[in-house]
Amino acid sequence: MEKEETKIGENNQPDLENEVNKNQDENLESDNKEKAENKLSPEEEIESLKDKLARSFAELENQRRRYEKEKDDAFEYGGFSFARESLNLLDNLERSKISLENDEILKNTDALKKVIDHLNIINKDMLSILKKNNIEPIKSINKKLDPNLHQAMMEIEDDAKDPGTIVQEIQKGFMMKDRLLRPSLVGVSKKKNDKETNNNNKNQ
Repeated sequence: MEKEETKIGENNQPDLENEVNKNQDENLESDNKEKAENKLSPEEEIESLKDKLARSFAELENQRRRYEKEKDDAFEYGGFSFARESLNLLDNLERSKISLENDEILKNTDALKKVIDHLNIINKDMLSILKKNNIEPIKSINKKLDPNLHQAMMEIEDDAKDPGTIVQEIQKGFMMKDRLLRPSLVGVSKKKNDKETNNNNKNQ
């Protein structure tokens, strides 16, 4: 019995090999046929190469432009962070000036006047240095609130001004060329409430 099974297995092996070879031949024929169908003519291959070359040149040009822009930005705005930090000196100078002016002991003294004069000179020199480096303060008072330049911190009732007009500057903002270095912190006008207006009229 064992011998017969072995013979049957041996007889079937060539058939399996033939079937595998047949399938391989069919696959090769199918691949060759597909390649033949997809094969481009010389003119089409030239057009394809031209298209790839044009795309490569376009990508290189875009990279060159990006590099040029980054280089220009680094040159134009390289000191942006330093400039923004240096504005703290102006803020502290202004706070010191206000503090001295509100000191009851120093008020109306010659010493205070001299100190304020020196602080004003320092402030003017600093603004001049900033201007030479294309850094200038933003004009705010009596201007309409511009969200791109100003940041409203409070509303102040003022019937003499149109709503949204800047009537107080809490902290001066600055521009560096065409870029916002920091926004101006401001107070804007608003109309009195109708109820308050009516109550005032009744009281009068």
